[in-house]
Amino acid sequence: MSELYLNSSNFAAEVKGPGLPVMVDFYADWCGPCKMMSPVIEQLAKEYEGKIKVFKLNVDNAQEIAGQFEVSSIPTVVFFKDGKVIDRFVGALPKANIINYIDKYI
Repeated sequence: MSELYLNSSNFAAEVKGPGLPVMVDFYADWCGPCKMMSPVIEQLAKEYEGKIKVFKLNVDNAQEIAGQFEVSSIPTVVFFKDGKVIDRFVGALPKANIINYIDKYI
């Protein structure tokens, strides 16, 4: 699996069920820090394939989902396990910091 984009029609199917932990990057195309994080998110999706599912969700196209998870600043990365939020961070972080988050849940 490589990076996949979520929207209101596929969010529940990909995130809410049991299985691998899920990392969702809430972003927007116009957001500078989001653009900086995008290549890192893509790398992590490849590097952690089979260990964690990595997705991106454009908040402009799925405002109801962003609101449901109280995403008020972007980028926000939310971690899910069995459909429940288990952690999150806000802002652009270096790859090593994001790996520290991922390694807690795989």
